Amino acid sequence: MIKKSLLALILLSSIFCSAQKLRKRTTMLMGSRFDITIVSTDSLTAENRINEAIEEITRIENLISDWKSDSQVSEVNQNAGIRAVKVDKEVFDLTKRALYISQLTNGAFDISYAAMDKIWRFDDTMTEMPSPEVIQKSVEKVGYQNIILDSIQSTIFLKKQGMKIGFGSIGKGYAADKAREIMQSKGVLSGIINASGDMATWGTQTDGTNWNIGITNPFKTNDLVAIVPLKTEAVTTSGSYEKFVEFNGQRYSHIINPKTGYPATGLVSVTVFGPSAEMANGFSTSIIVLGQDEGLKLIDQFSDYSCLIITDKGKVIKSKKFRFKMKASKIKK
Repeated sequence: MIKKSLLALILLSSIFCSAQKLRKRTTMLMGSRFDITIVSTDSLTAENRINEAIEEITRIENLISDWKSDSQVSEVNQNAGIRAVKVDKEVFDLTKRALYISQLTNGAFDISYAAMDKIWRFDDTMTEMPSPEVIQKSVEKVGYQNIILDSIQSTIFLKKQGMKIGFGSIGKGYAADKAREIMQSKGVLSGIINASGDMATWGTQTDGTNWNIGITNPFKTNDLVAIVPLKTEAVTTSGSYEKFVEFNGQRYSHIINPKTGYPATGLVSVTVFGPSAEMANGFSTSIIVLGQDEGLKLIDQFSDYSCLIITDKGKVIKSKKFRFKMKASKIKK
């Protein structure tokens, strides 16, 4: 259902205070690019802190990655339709929160999307749409209603054989949140964890100014539609403009509606702001699937979250709680 693209740029100040140093490292984790940036007065300490952030993200990957055969999530998937699997409280709680988003969005977000047949290809090899019958069959094993949690035993049971759960979306947001939490607990006063567009920020830049996050223009990807200042916050972007197919003049996103098997249409970019990258990711993906009206109804229920939506017509829409200034209400395609 969900494959995120890096849709936001970090714009770092070029004015550095002599007492503080900015350290950044890029690495591949959870199958994606992670950029870890922190501010420190000591270079060696900064490198050690970044190592600890990487260790935390790697620990989470080993717990929840459905592509690692020895992870707890893989064990849950391997026993679908057979038995309940006992998991760590951390995995159980993450699954519980994912189910909450699934229920909240009536399945527009669904962690059992991992069982969906990969009938859509976004690598220029598709020449025609799949048939309705093939599309319908592709979602037969998808359905969050068939995930059974036992909080007393800390078990997860998938009722149907062939079912799978996956955290390819909110998992990176969760890892960004946890890495930020670790850094703050170690006394790192400022930084950004960027998990392929799922960002968790805290503190300020070396010159005392806010972090500036640029939101990509989905029609001209070298341009920005907005630059927003953040302190301790999270931001995620879901979009269709990097991976899509077109048939009969209609663009079909790589973000698939897990209820229907059809790609989402109508919105090309949704950026969500709030305290948690995990939750923001769940919202941004869901809004792409739900569409403008239902998506705004969803986000407006949560006072700590806001969003910026760009439609396939170039219209720019802000949710009620969106606090940043935007000059344009429409961008040229």
